[in-house]
Amino acid sequence: MDLRTRISAALKQAMKDKAAERLSTLRLINAAIKDKDIAARAEGNDEGVGNDDVLAILGKMAKQRTESARAYEEGGRLDLAERERGEMTVIEEFLPKQLSEEESAAAVDAAVAEIGAESIRDMGKVMGVLKGRYTGQMDFGKVGPMVKERLS
Repeated sequence: MDLRTRISAALKQAMKDKAAERLSTLRLINAAIKDKDIAARAEGNDEGVGNDDVLAILGKMAKQRTESARAYEEGGRLDLAERERGEMTVIEEFLPKQLSEEESAAAVDAAVAEIGAESIRDMGKVMGVLKGRYTGQMDFGKVGPMVKERLS
């Protein structure tokens, strides 16, 4: 079952269950996907966005929630931090399992070997391969320095 279908099914179930917080988060996800669809149509892609783009949207939303929760905790607003964590839980249901540190390192090594990367100039190519394969499964902000270290 593709991601859009799973999200729509979860949205309908949340309506039936009268789960207000879950429903609002699922509506936010749907709205973000529709925004990307509209942007894609403007560029001539009548199909809308694919699964990889939906995963990227979800990953971005999860990262935003994490940062917001941290900011709210630092500001002493634990109620808002808890709400952000609740939204994060719903978003993470649709994301694939995150790769561990070791799995990420192995993926970086495999991508470097596949490309035949030898210097820091090849970093963009390696990151492109990783983003193509592991969108939503790894934090590219943390993987970037790993790739840089590996190519140095």
